[in-house]
Amino acid sequence: MSGPVIALVTSAGGGPDRASLEALTVARQIAAATGSPVEAIVVAERSSAGGAAASLAGLGVARAIVVEDDRLTPDHPDGWAAAVAQVAETRATSAIVGPGTERGNDLLARVAARLDLPMAANCLTVEPGATWAISRQRWAGSLIEDCRLTARIKVLTIAPNTVAAGAPDGGAAPAVESVPVTLTDADLAVHVTGREAPERGKISLTDAKVVVGGGRGVGSGEGFAELEELASLLGGAVGGSRVVTSAGWRPHADQIGQTGLRIAPDVYIACGISGAIQHIVGCKAAKHIVAINTDAEAPIMGVADYAVIGDQIRRRSPVRA
Repeated sequence: MSGPVIALVTSAGGGPDRASLEALTVARQIAAATGSPVEAIVVAERSSAGGAAASLAGLGVARAIVVEDDRLTPDHPDGWAAAVAQVAETRATSAIVGPGTERGNDLLARVAARLDLPMAANCLTVEPGATWAISRQRWAGSLIEDCRLTARIKVLTIAPNTVAAGAPDGGAAPAVESVPVTLTDADLAVHVTGREAPERGKISLTDAKVVVGGGRGVGSGEGFAELEELASLLGGAVGGSRVVTSAGWRPHADQIGQTGLRIAPDVYIACGISGAIQHIVGCKAAKHIVAINTDAEAPIMGVADYAVIGDQIRRRSPVRA
């Protein structure tokens, strides 16, 4: 049996976020292929880490590791990098797997640098062997790379919304182990000092089952009122293209695309969006895409499952970008 596979688990609302559950699913697959146990490092304040660890029940985690340092918050990237690196070294870890979110990629890049290791970011598939065969997203998802990873500890992140997270199987909660680490003042010097909370009750674009997106064709910021009404009726959220956020019609936090958010709703309704590749990168993980546009030749029509053109609606065979 090789050393444990460590899954990096970040939290949302007291439990693991969706991207962490997806990464944990891949960690379990790696562990099964290599005959290794799965352990999880919970990135949370120590006071809430126990509850987050308990929420991993039935997810195949043998042990949840809680870092012993009350100064450490989820917003100390160098502090967590030092802690994860120390845990990985002392436990003879075979691999560290984390979510390919901004936080996950940033944190594991720091871990890899501290351990003088390569890091494979935004992986889609992982096949352990003498050398590990990996496919991963490059250039914000517009290119898929096949590569090989060789290192004493494999450090990798999983591209969000590309792996179906495994459901709990009714198993026991993992054993919780509190692990001491040594952190310097320099490790804690950089941290987030504040956050701006979203509107209460507003559904996150990354979590919404239905997303209504608007582009240049909406005409103005005021034109989004109809999209807001539609999203409200469908229990969804509203986003926009880069043109929309650049024009100030919507905040940048609502931007869907290569330089914005990646979404994976059950239904994405694209209204007045031409569908440049940068936007397609952000929405191509949607299960169904409905495009509404006056231009029958708009690029968005090539990836849409349904196209609404003027007063016509027609079924399209999707060709995913």
